[in-house]
Amino acid sequence: MVIRGLWVCKIRLVKHFGLTPVLCLLVFSCLFAGLFIDYIESWVTSLRMNGVGGTHGGILPQSVPPTRPEEYLLMPSPLVCQRAKPYLITLVTSAPANTKARQAIRDTWGGEVHVRGYRVMTLFMLGQASDPVLTKQLADEAREHADLVQGRFLDSYANLTLKTLSMLAWARRFCPEARFLAKVDDDVMFNPSALLQYINLNWGAEERELDELYFGRVHLRVEPDHNPTSKHYFSKDAFAGTVFPDYCSGTAYVLSRPAVLKLSLAAAAAPLPKPLPPEDVFVGLCAHTAGITPTHSPLFSGGPPVPYSRCCYQAMVSVHHTQHEEMLQYWADMHSKPPCSWVGVRTSLGVCKLRALLGDLWPGL
Repeated sequence: MVIRGLWVCKIRLVKHFGLTPVLCLLVFSCLFAGLFIDYIESWVTSLRMNGVGGTHGGILPQSVPPTRPEEYLLMPSPLVCQRAKPYLITLVTSAPANTKARQAIRDTWGGEVHVRGYRVMTLFMLGQASDPVLTKQLADEAREHADLVQGRFLDSYANLTLKTLSMLAWARRFCPEARFLAKVDDDVMFNPSALLQYINLNWGAEERELDELYFGRVHLRVEPDHNPTSKHYFSKDAFAGTVFPDYCSGTAYVLSRPAVLKLSLAAAAAPLPKPLPPEDVFVGLCAHTAGITPTHSPLFSGGPPVPYSRCCYQAMVSVHHTQHEEMLQYWADMHSKPPCSWVGVRTSLGVCKLRALLGDLWPGL
């Protein structure tokens, strides 16, 4: 009915104004939508967001047990953040065997120390390896690079929530002065420069530093998976609602300093069901309990793959499903020429978004 109505409207416009003005209007509308597709996406997403789920603004404990260095098998110096004083710390969740992915990150975006006048730091968050040889290799890697944080739990997909809890506890204890914490998977092409530009444009004033920010690609109205054989299984006893509160994709999301503290408090107070809930869902539930609403950013991917384009990737904060070979190639190409113009970035971003959407609707297109 909607499509039929649009055709009727178009026919009436053609009869009234003629074909050429209508075509010009359609072309202008498409160009406008392409140039500002990220703003349109943000607006549409905000209209669809809900606030259902757990107890909003629940009572949180006033303190949590202190985190001690001995709770981690590997970690940099406890004074690493006091010395570096990072404005942004990025904690990359990585599996012990993903050595090449970690090195690719060090050789690209993770190797940046000063971005847009701010100090940034990248560390890797891991669990325990079951292979003794791999355990030895991780110890050697930690001595060489001093950027591994390893918790006392087996590294597995089922324990991703434990990895995030360990990450939050470490950041709260050893890096409390960082203004922002980014959680990023190791198959994500991340762009600290685009992130800091996005933060400055949206929350640039220093007085906004106390805002409890939790932003990334927001998943809307996701239903719990009650299939016991699914890796995303969530028991009805753990969550009785029909849809989860909106939450950010676990591929990459960002927390402000106050949000890190409140999320840590909420997570410490939350019972952990067995099996453990999906990591990003658990963070979303804790955020909802703490009264923190997620903010959607169209510059974070986490759904349809975003095809590579130099100008597009200069604007994107995160792009999921990036192999380590691609990361090295893309990063080199992005920095081989001067930054793209405003029109070049806006146009390329619109084309990337459209191609990602069409590729999701018609795989193989």
